[in-house]
Amino acid sequence: MAIALNILLLGLEVWGMRLVLQKRPLGQLFQFYTQLSNMTAALSALLLLLFGQTGWVAHFRYLGACMLLMTAFVTACVLVPMGGDAKKLLGVGSGLINHVLCPVLCIVSYLFFERHAPFRAVLLPVGVTLVYGIVLLLLNALGKADGPYPFFRVREQSARATALWFLALLAAVALLSALLEVLA
Repeated sequence: MAIALNILLLGLEVWGMRLVLQKRPLGQLFQFYTQLSNMTAALSALLLLLFGQTGWVAHFRYLGACMLLMTAFVTACVLVPMGGDAKKLLGVGSGLINHVLCPVLCIVSYLFFERHAPFRAVLLPVGVTLVYGIVLLLLNALGKADGPYPFFRVREQSARATALWFLALLAAVALLSALLEVLA
């Protein structure tokens, strides 16, 4: 079942990336956690198909599942309430694929049909998210990036708001990653 689900996941990821690339240049993709999480999940699915359910593949699959869980959570619980278009972000096109379908498919496959990473792997998605957040905050502070999410726009909010967002998002990824490990 894991093989079938990961073939489907890989197909959806390619389709979603194709839709995204029709809207923005390749260089902009690396600014978006959504795209990084979907690329991580796609690569992890490909690795599972090529190498099977080895220990290192399980770690990578866990990372992809956690990052997609964080993507879905932030989209539904932060971006939409902040005024994002729910239909665009969750209901059609690349939003539906990248924020709903791929996260659900990846998480279901990981939880129910795949080898699991050990609990200490919870640090992996937290570390990746921490590095991503620091890089984007610095790029925004230097004026080299604008967002791409409202909570990264350090020039438009107080230092306190930036720190609170940063801590809240790190806590969210830590809790979601731990939850996924506990459920596995």
